[in-house]
Amino acid sequence: MESLRVRAVTWPIATHISPPIAAPRISSTQESEKLSTEGSNTGSGVHRRPTIGVVRETHDGERRVALVPKIVPSLTAKGFDVVVEAGAGLGALIPDAAYKEAGAQIGDAWSADVVVKVAPPSDAEIARLGSGRRLIGFLAPRNADNQIGALAAAGVEAYAVEAIPRISRAQVMDALSSQANVAGYKAVLVAANESTRFFPMLTTAAGTVKPATVLVLGVGVAGLQALATAKRLGGRTTGYDVRPEVADQVRSVGAQWLDLGIDAAGEGGYARELSDDERAQQQQALENAIKGFDVVITTALVPGRPAPRLVTAAAVEGMRPGSVIVDLAGETGGNCELTEPGKTVVKHGVTICSPLNLPATMPEHASELYSKNVAALLELMLDENGTPAPDFSDEILAEACVTRSKETP
Repeated sequence: MESLRVRAVTWPIATHISPPIAAPRISSTQESEKLSTEGSNTGSGVHRRPTIGVVRETHDGERRVALVPKIVPSLTAKGFDVVVEAGAGLGALIPDAAYKEAGAQIGDAWSADVVVKVAPPSDAEIARLGSGRRLIGFLAPRNADNQIGALAAAGVEAYAVEAIPRISRAQVMDALSSQANVAGYKAVLVAANESTRFFPMLTTAAGTVKPATVLVLGVGVAGLQALATAKRLGGRTTGYDVRPEVADQVRSVGAQWLDLGIDAAGEGGYARELSDDERAQQQQALENAIKGFDVVITTALVPGRPAPRLVTAAAVEGMRPGSVIVDLAGETGGNCELTEPGKTVVKHGVTICSPLNLPATMPEHASELYSKNVAALLELMLDENGTPAPDFSDEILAEACVTRSKETP
């Protein structure tokens, strides 16, 4: 069981070609020239600088942007030119002027050599990419309705940030973890907002108010952040996961560990799917445990599978009226039997929230963190001459690349 993670896999790819001829560095004066001028010089022996396109997100509710202005100088120093689509940062309250001040240009970002975005591309957006482009973003390669086939057919070399392997060297590129931190934090605020009780203990002239009890199911990145945030708000926190080795992590953020006697640790730090007997044992034990908590936050996911069912209708019915459940697994079916993805409903007096894409509700910091992940991946693609020439003997690039184009330079 893991929070907001997709297990990295190696995807079928088309034939790879030889890397391009390295482009020499150009002067600071040439750096400031317009892209059209640079492109016209390619025939006279001056190689234009590779371009990164920052496009505006069109997915409903998506307010993040793939690169923030403060990242632009480090990329231009590496030899890139950054082109930003007009209004790309407005969802995160970043005006076009901020990108210009950082050294980026406002223009046709879809024609850049490497296009960076957040949400998976639509059919219309894939048509704008064109053959030979590179794309970096959340591409949902494990989802049945993904656009991987369409990207391959369009000749796009696509990199799914979800598929970056879980190794120490790749931590700086781990976009799933950076965004899961945001989701775990915001989930607690959603719960506190919906709760009819204080989170902290209060001692007043009118008496003492007991602290809220908070149970987090699924202790990955989002789960640990939820535990830590609930603790800071004064809640009495408890964590549960089918991987007993994370018990120390739960205790490290000041929470208690709920031990149900089930071990479902899988490969690579992920949880495996439970057997029918284990699932029945877990549900019965959780039904009994959940009744004693004021707030339950669920973050459990199994890569490539529907979200595991942890909170049954019977468990909800047994909770105290006024209790709150925040289900972060709504996009894959939900961890609660009564969850309605994207909605907040009240069942048996219990408020059940299933917000979708919580990181997009905190676009400023979510975009900043994601930008650092994307910039690190972009830098990994460069060869010793500063030219984008991905080395697919590197396991990070090999696993992140889900389609490879014959025409990609």
